[in-house]
Parts: sequence; structure tokens; C-alpha cells
Amino acid sequence: MVPTLLFLSNLGATEFLLIFMVVLLLFGGNKIPELMRGLGRGIREFNNAKNSVEDEIRQGMRDAEKKSLDK
Repeated sequence: MVPTLLFLSNLGATEFLLIFMVVLLLFGGNKIPELMRGLGRGIREFNNAKNSVEDEIRQGMRDAEKKSLDK
């Protein structure tokens, strides 16, 4: 299952172009790569934290199942 962002599902090429132009005007051409690097780091950190929580939950479930089998 691929998660989709609801607000991005109805955007077309014109809307993306308009958003890009606004970002270009606000940040300038030199700041965009820095902005994208920061965004990439943030997404990577979020995914790492999400995976860590999922691993802890799975480990807890395995431990609970193991304890119930031992009794």
C-alpha cells in the first residue's frame, strides 16, 4: 500500500509550475538546493524514527508471544 497525500492528488502540471515559481521567488535559485537537502534530511530522520518504533513494537509482540508460549 502506497500512502498518498490527499492534497496532492488533484494537482496538475499548472499547479506544480505555479508552486515552483512561488518557491523560486521566495527562496531564490541559490537557496533551493539547500532547502531540498534539508527536506531530504528531515524525511530521512522521520523514516528512521518510524522504522525504529515499528521494530520496537514488533520486538515487544515477539517477547509477549514468547512469554505466553513459555507458560
